[in-house]
Amino acid sequence: MIHGRFQPFHLGHLEYLRGAAARCDEVWVGITNPDPARVKEEPSDPLRHLPESNPYTYAERLLMVKAVAADERIDVHVIPFPVNEPELWDAYVPRDVTQFIRLFSQWGGTKIDRLRDAGYEVVVLDEGLEKEVSGADVRVAMREGGDWRSLVPAGVARVLDSLDRVPV
Repeated sequence: MIHGRFQPFHLGHLEYLRGAAARCDEVWVGITNPDPARVKEEPSDPLRHLPESNPYTYAERLLMVKAVAADERIDVHVIPFPVNEPELWDAYVPRDVTQFIRLFSQWGGTKIDRLRDAGYEVVVLDEGLEKEVSGADVRVAMREGGDWRSLVPAGVARVLDSLDRVPV
């Protein structure tokens, strides 16, 4: 399983998806912060809970993930994943699903600890690499009229174009 906010799904997320797909037969994609009313502050990632960091709905992000997976010919199970509420994980994710993580920050370390504490197998992908693109980069490029399309997969660009709005 990979997971993220996907605000929006960008080229780094695509590498994450490909990395997991290359290592397993069945890929689960958990969309975190699925319910804006349940988003919590995270000391290890202090901006992730802010409304401006979460402009897209769960449904919009689901469409992005499905478009990319279809373009990549990767069969995925897309689910909401309340990453801030480990007590709810059993309702969403089977215990035998391996959790794949890209470790770029303190937040990644927090997720690894939570997942292992909950009993999931965790496989770290790309440890030691630097993050090349972030959702914040894409959102800034969109707001400023920059070349955001070069930062996202084609399927995401199609979905975002269909929304016909720029994140605030």
